[in-house]
Amino acid sequence: MAKSKRRYACQSCGTVTHRWQGQCGDCGEWNSLVEESAPTAFTAKHDLSGGGKPVSLEGLDGDIALPDRMPTGIAELDRALGGGLVAGSATLIGGDPGIGKSTLLLQAAARLALAGRSVAYISGEEAAGQVRMRGLRLGLGKAPVQLASATSVRDILTTFSRGDPPAMLVIDSIQTMHSDLIEGAPGTVSQVRASAHELIRFAKQSGTALVLVGHVTKDGNIAGPRVLEHMVDTVMSFEGERSHQYRILRALKNRFGGTDEIGVFAMGADGLDEVDNPSALFLSDRAQDVAGATVFPALEGTRPVLVEVQALTVRLASGATPRRAVVGWDSGRLSMILAVLEARCGLSFSSCEVYLNIAGGYRLTDPAADLAVAAALVSALSERALPSDAVVFGELALSGELRPVAHAGLRRREAAKLGFTRSYVPRAVAKGDKGGSADMTAFATLQDFVDHMMGR
Repeated sequence: MAKSKRRYACQSCGTVTHRWQGQCGDCGEWNSLVEESAPTAFTAKHDLSGGGKPVSLEGLDGDIALPDRMPTGIAELDRALGGGLVAGSATLIGGDPGIGKSTLLLQAAARLALAGRSVAYISGEEAAGQVRMRGLRLGLGKAPVQLASATSVRDILTTFSRGDPPAMLVIDSIQTMHSDLIEGAPGTVSQVRASAHELIRFAKQSGTALVLVGHVTKDGNIAGPRVLEHMVDTVMSFEGERSHQYRILRALKNRFGGTDEIGVFAMGADGLDEVDNPSALFLSDRAQDVAGATVFPALEGTRPVLVEVQALTVRLASGATPRRAVVGWDSGRLSMILAVLEARCGLSFSSCEVYLNIAGGYRLTDPAADLAVAAALVSALSERALPSDAVVFGELALSGELRPVAHAGLRRREAAKLGFTRSYVPRAVAKGDKGGSADMTAFATLQDFVDHMMGR
């Protein structure tokens, strides 16, 4: 009899190896490899071409009804989901501990229950009494949400298979679930995969909207096997700093909608409150013009959000190694902006420490922020402040050319609503977009913009 091969799975990234080692070769985690039973190996003698059930095939031109949406009653959550929860779908929400995942889902479950829907909330980390206390603190004590504390997937599925399935089922969290079909402790790769598979299969068969809460690693990725994100229909990330009041719900994957919308919340005494005007969170009140600060109209899906970009430069003595510190932006892109300013505009940052911060803890990924970052750096270096009623946006090329960005008119109209009457934009934007009420100043290259700021 052939000896079965041993296999070890990393509990952080799911990598499988046939040899134990102290550190995972893919994610770098220490002592994360756990032995698992090897799967059954099929040989060439198995012929799967006959004896099965034929699969019905359909064309792309068939009539398919759009899935019905179930609004949660929280507009920002529905916005990020694409209109609400879909019956029979599986949604995975990840985020740092204490960020507000359980609070948000409890509020959504309570509003659905008050609207007449059947909602169940299963907690594997807290007792039902603890969840009830949180509901009372949030003012949701009268919501008819069915609470339970359980970790056995078999017990959970047995409970809901005996009657009408709930319209929404929340599992908090998937890392605490345990399936008796698989050996291993809860939270291991095999247990997370098996438990999620059974719960998702129940959701598809019963039409229940399943919401799974997932832990995250120190890098911000959802813990457990990567296949977990492939199994669900929607993956959402709940972002924010616990020291700040705002929270951002961002869709990373959505089979029933787009991934370009965000939901913005503010943590208050009564739970998470919806933010209708996110720009107010990321703009600081300035009584006068401040050097090193610019306002950038970011775009998240169809929603423009005005954020403040802050820069500080400190001249060092000769021979000292300058430091580059970035919060809320890509450090590699900052290095590129500094290189273009030095090579194309003649500004020297090599002897300066550079600090860049996006106000309010917001994180920028929009390439249109290049010109705003460059403007903040030039303003900090020259001690010349930009007008406080001006917004800046544009993408920067390595040649120093300013390139146009998408939805320039939408960005400028949002800026005009908040009292920003000027905008510094690439020349191509001024030629192609005539909308908005702000007074535009257009530039072809970064050198032209720097000359304008320096008064040359």
